[in-house]
Amino acid sequence: LTEQQQEINSLMQRKSAVDEENACLKNEFGNLNRKFEDKSQELKDTEECAQKKEERNRLVIKNVEEENKGLNICCADLLNDLEKLRKQEAQRKKEKSGNDVRIKNLETDLAETREQIKSLHTICSNLLSQVDVKQEE
Repeated sequence: LTEQQQEINSLMQRKSAVDEENACLKNEFGNLNRKFEDKSQELKDTEECAQKKEERNRLVIKNVEEENKGLNICCADLLNDLEKLRKQEAQRKKEKSGNDVRIKNLETDLAETREQIKSLHTICSNLLSQVDVKQEE
């Protein structure tokens, strides 16, 4: 009987130790479970934040691409305007060059005409002198 009593006592002590260890493990499991839930929530929050940032980045990229399209159109228009202005400048240079040649020719003609007028004045003066001489005779 005492042996059985000792065995029962021993088993009771082991049961008590196992119950205590079990309580500690349950407590540790509860703590780990809370940490897991906290980390799961943190992960979920992080994923939501990353998703929102990704969406904002997509919107920013879309806006930048649209702005870039507008700027490309504006650049193309400016390049076309520049090309037109270059053509106009070339045309004006051509016209100016032609006008410069005409002005030079007109100046040459004017100088020749002045010389002719001088010559005609001289002839006229000579003729007047001859007329005066003839009249005196």
